[in-house]
Amino acid sequence: MISRENIRNVAIVAHVDHGKTTLVDHLLRQAGTFRSNEHMTDRVMDSNDLEREKGITILAKNTAVSYKGMQINIIDTPGHADFGGEVERGLRLVDGVILLVDAAEGPLPQTRFVLTKALAMGLKTVLVINKIDRQDARAKEVLDLVYSLYIDLGADDKQLEMPVLYTVARQGQASTSLDVPGKTLEPLYDAIIKHIPPPPAPPVDQTTLQLLVANLDYDDYVGRLAVGRVQAGRITANMPVSVVRDGGKVQPGKIVKLYGFSGLKRVEIPDAGPGEIVSIAGIEDISIGDTIADAEKPVALPRITVDEPTMMMIFKVNDGPLAGKEGKFVTSRNLRERLYREAYRNVAVRVEDTATPDAFRVVGRGELALAVIIENMRREGYELTASNPEPITKHVDGVLHEPMELVFCDVPETSVGVVTERLGPRKGRMTDMQQLGSGRTRLQFRIPARGLIGFRSEFLTITRGEGIMSSQFDGFEPWFGYIPKRANGAIVSDRLGDTVPYALFSIQERGQLFVSEGVTVYEGMIIGEHSHPSELNVNCCREKKLTNIRAAGRDENVLLVPPREMGLEKALEWIADDELVEVTPKSVRMRKKALANGDRYRAERERKREERSDA
Repeated sequence: MISRENIRNVAIVAHVDHGKTTLVDHLLRQAGTFRSNEHMTDRVMDSNDLEREKGITILAKNTAVSYKGMQINIIDTPGHADFGGEVERGLRLVDGVILLVDAAEGPLPQTRFVLTKALAMGLKTVLVINKIDRQDARAKEVLDLVYSLYIDLGADDKQLEMPVLYTVARQGQASTSLDVPGKTLEPLYDAIIKHIPPPPAPPVDQTTLQLLVANLDYDDYVGRLAVGRVQAGRITANMPVSVVRDGGKVQPGKIVKLYGFSGLKRVEIPDAGPGEIVSIAGIEDISIGDTIADAEKPVALPRITVDEPTMMMIFKVNDGPLAGKEGKFVTSRNLRERLYREAYRNVAVRVEDTATPDAFRVVGRGELALAVIIENMRREGYELTASNPEPITKHVDGVLHEPMELVFCDVPETSVGVVTERLGPRKGRMTDMQQLGSGRTRLQFRIPARGLIGFRSEFLTITRGEGIMSSQFDGFEPWFGYIPKRANGAIVSDRLGDTVPYALFSIQERGQLFVSEGVTVYEGMIIGEHSHPSELNVNCCREKKLTNIRAAGRDENVLLVPPREMGLEKALEWIADDELVEVTPKSVRMRKKALANGDRYRAERERKREERSDA
C-alpha cells in the first residue's frame, strides 16, 4: 500500500485538440514507463479505434507514473462538449487538474466548462499554456484571458495563485518562463508534486471502506471491472464487501482481484488505502455511481451526477429490403441489450422504450456523442436505422422551452459576413465579436441546439476549411419556432436493383448524387440531393434499349461526376424528419421512413390537412 502523502491524483482538462493526449504521451515517456527498445505509437492513451481515426479523445482513461518516489495518477479526459459525462466522472477521482490552453486559440467553450466543474469541486489547478512554438502564439495575452476567465467564474484569491508553465507538448518540453526554453517536462512534474495536494485524510468517524465506482472496464479473463478511488478505509483482495446501489439498496459482494495502475498496465496488488485509484474484479452486477463499502457497516458516498442531456434520436430495427444481409445482430432483442449496456456504462446516455417494441429512444449530450454510439455498434456487427437528432424540450410554467448553445467561431475576416448570414435563419444571435489578429475574428452566437444540426459541415464549406467552431450547452429558452433545415429535396429510387451508368448520367443533371454505378438500391432509398426543394423519384436502374440498327452518329460518352461521400455524421445531419439513416457494418444508406411512393404521398397529404386544421 502506498502512503497517502506520496500520491497525487490529477486530471488533464482542456478544449478539444489543445494537446492533452500528446502531453500524456511525453509524461509517460519521460517517467521511464516504456523500455528504450519498446515501440510506442503517438497518442497512446487514445486506444479506441474510433479515437485514433477521429483524432479526438472520447473516453476518459487513467494511467500512473512514478517520479521521485511519488505515484502520480493521471486521468486523460475528452475535450469535446458531447463527452462531458466522461469529464465529470474523471474529476471525481482527482484532487487537482492540469488546465491546458492553446497559446494561439486561448480559452474556448470547453475550457470554461471543465474549469467551472473543477472550481465547483474545489480542485487545485496547474495552468499549462501549450503550443508556444506556433507562429501565431500569443502566450502573454492568453494568460491574461485565462485569469479573466477565472475571475469571471468567481475564483477566489487562493485559486488564482496557480503555477503557470509554457510547453511544447509534441516535443516534451516545459518551462516556467517564456524567456528560458524548456528541455524536458521536469518542471511540470515538480509543479504537480508541489501544488496538487495529496488525497485528503478520511473523516475521523469514517474508518471503514468507502469507494465510489467512477468507471467500468472489462477483462476477458476476470470479467467486469469497477474503477474507482478509495475514499476511506482499506481494500484487499478476497475481501467481502457491500455494494450500495441507487436508492440505498445494499447487496453483498466479494473482491476477487484487486489491481493498481503502472503506466498503461493493470498490476495486481494485495491491498490499497485512501487516495489510491484501483480496479476491482469479482462484482459483475455493478453500476457507475455505486459505493463499494464495508460488509458490516456500509456507508454510501454521494452518487455521480452529470448535466442533463439535450439531444435525442430514435434507434430502430432495420426493416428495409436489404435488412440482415450485412450484419450479425439484427433483431430488436439484440438492439435493446446493446443500448441498455451502453446506458449502463455511460452516465451521460439514457435509453427508453417506446410504444413500439422495435424502436428505442436514446438521449445524449449531442449529435457527435450519439453518432459515436452508432459507429461503435456497426463495427460490432449491428444493423439499425436512426432518425435525425432532435432537441430535448421541457415545459416551464406551461411554456415550451428548448436547449440553447453558445457557439464560438474562429474564422478568417473574409468569412465573417457569410457565417453571420447563414446563422441568421437558424435563429442565431451574435453576442460578441473580437479581432484576434493575423486576419482572424472570433464570433460568439447564442442559438437553439436544433439550429446547429447540419451546420458543422456547412461551416467548413463556407470558411473553406479554415474555420474553427465549438459550442457548449447554455440553458433553456422558450421555443423559437420554425427553423429551416434543408433547402433542397431528395432524389429517391423508385425500385429495387443495381444502379446503371446510363441512368445516373441523366439523373446527375437534376442534382448531386450520393451513389456511384453498380450499387444496390431499393424503393424509398435516397440516392442524391435534388437541386429543387421538391422530392424527385427516379429509375436509376434503367438500361439503354439496344437495337440492331446502328446510329448515324456516335453515342455520347457517359461521364459521371464523382458522388458526394456521405459518412455517418454527414448523413445524420442531412436527413429530414421523414427520413432515416440505415446503418450496417458495411454500408451507410439514407432512406425514407415510408418506402413506398404511395405511402409517402398519403402521409404528406395527411400532414397538410392537419396544418390547415390547426390554422
